[in-house]
Amino acid sequence: MIIRVVLPAHLRTLARVNGEVKLDVDGTATQRSILDALEATYPMLRGTIRDQVTQQRRAFVRFFACEQDLSHESPDAPLPDAVAKGAEPFLVVGAMAGG
Repeated sequence: MIIRVVLPAHLRTLARVNGEVKLDVDGTATQRSILDALEATYPMLRGTIRDQVTQQRRAFVRFFACEQDLSHESPDAPLPDAVAKGAEPFLVVGAMAGG
């Protein structure tokens, strides 16, 4: 299945892509399967979205799909059907912090 992924500007620059990325994901569309496919296709992104050893999401990175914050969902939970069918993108967003 083809999954659409939108990356923040700094990661698009690092991966040398414009706009959204289209990935071929095998099996069920989950955060883990999408990130595995993303890192396999763009190895320069390894360690930028999730820790390379623990595979945990980086603190200032959030995941959204279908107007829902999926950042604290299980990385193996199936994503909404609209994402799996390519109708809606999976968004990787750099979180803001400060006061």
